[in-house]
Order: sequence, then C-alpha cells, then structure tokens
Amino acid sequence: MSSNKQRGDAALKKLEKELHARDRAEKSGPVKVAVLALAAILVIAGGIWYLATRDSEESTTASDTETSSTPDTPDAPVLNLARSQPLPETVSCDYPDAEQAAREVSKPATKDVSARGTVKVNLDTNQGPIGMELDRSVAPCAVNAIEHLAKEKFFDNTVCHRLTTSGIFVLQCGDPTGKGTGGPGFRFANEYPATDTEGSQQTVTYPRGTIAMAHSQQKDSNGSQFFLNYQDSTLPPDYTYFGKIDDQGLATLDAIAAHGVQGGQTDGAPSEEVRIKTATVS
Repeated sequence: MSSNKQRGDAALKKLEKELHARDRAEKSGPVKVAVLALAAILVIAGGIWYLATRDSEESTTASDTETSSTPDTPDAPVLNLARSQPLPETVSCDYPDAEQAAREVSKPATKDVSARGTVKVNLDTNQGPIGMELDRSVAPCAVNAIEHLAKEKFFDNTVCHRLTTSGIFVLQCGDPTGKGTGGPGFRFANEYPATDTEGSQQTVTYPRGTIAMAHSQQKDSNGSQFFLNYQDSTLPPDYTYFGKIDDQGLATLDAIAAHGVQGGQTDGAPSEEVRIKTATVS
C-alpha cells in the first residue's frame, strides 16, 4: 500500500507543476484551468483510494492467524479419516508453555496417552446442542488436550468467535477471550494429516462434519481453538483432524450458518451469538 501512495503523491506533485505552468501560459483562462485541475486531482485521488483500500483488504486476509480460507480446488482429495499406519496403543505428548492462558487451567497428562477408542464431548450452546466424537486413533494428543480442557470447564461460557461462509465453511470456537487470540497457556504439535503430508503443498478437503484444530501461522501452535466444518472445506493438510460432529450438531451448525456473519460479511463473528454454555465429557 505504501508504494501505491508514493506513486500517487509523485503524480500529484507532477500534476501541480504542470498546472502552474499552464496557469502562467494561459492567463486568459483561470476558470478553465481551475476546473481542469480539480477534475484531475479528483481522478488521481480516487485511484489512490482504490489502491489503498484494495491492498489493505488483501493484507487483512493474508495476516489471518487462524484458519485461512483458500480458493476452492475441485480436485483436492477428500481427507482420509484414518491413518494409513496405526499408532501404538499409547503415546507420549508434549505440551510446552505458550502465551499467557486466557483462563486458568492445568496441563494435560503427557505419558501413556491412549491412542485407541473415542471420546464424546457435548457442547450445550444457546443455539442448540453440538455433539462431538473425538478420535484418539488419529490425533491422541489433540483429543487428550480437548478432553482435559472440557473436564476443567475451560470452554464453559465462551463464545464461538468466528464463522466463515465462503472458501471454507467453519465455525471456530475454543477461545475464552472471544477474540481469536486466546489459548490455554500451552501448545502442542500438529498431528494427522500433517504428520503424513510433511512438506506437501497439495490442499485437501476436510469433509462436512469433521473437526480440526485451529492454529497460528507458526508451526505446531495448537492450543484450545478448534473449528467445526459444516460444509466441505478445502485447506492445507496442516490442520489436525481429531473427530466428527453428530447429526444433531450438524443441524445446529446449519441453522447458525443460515443466519450468516455480522454485517453481511463472509468471515467474522456470527450474526447471532453462539455461546457454549457447557462442554461435558461423556
């Protein structure tokens, strides 16, 4: 945006010099010169405004620190919801310190974390229930973290701060601050499919009904935020998939999406607040 402004300023200065020269040469027509000057300045100023506005919007999109939308890719393969090679029965997880916790909470266990079976977490929201079945076999450390946070009431009375209705189709939750910047005070590494596609530039389709961890642009920066895909979403394969939404939950998400985003945008706070009253493990 700064280069556009510099070009615009240079053009205005050049124009002013030309107008001064013309003014001296055409003393008989001061009104005509003034009109031409005003018209030219308005045209250039309008161009500067357009370029500045366009670049600002692009920068906002590019600097998104959570899930980032990508153009629809018709041939993006659908994500396989099972690992090609199963994990051992238990794994070790690491949860190093990160930014200050948005809400006081302890760290999950790190040793002998199960990589078998599923865990059900029920989100009781003001818009309706959202049931989630978390799959330990694909992402045991993510499931371990989300289960732990739910048991410690980390998600209770929090809003789902982001709804996206174009490019990707997700509702994002898990930040007690409601701003998209908060976390649990620890982080953990990416799991499936990132571990199977290291370095791959190919996008994949996270199908309707899947759940994945949100993260910043830094590698292995998972925390407490997650997103619920209410339609197929095409994304890079570095968002850890860790479970599925039940049918009742999808009905709730469809109703939330139908209300759209605040201000008629395609990405931002839901037009009707979505608040998780409680998150319970069953």
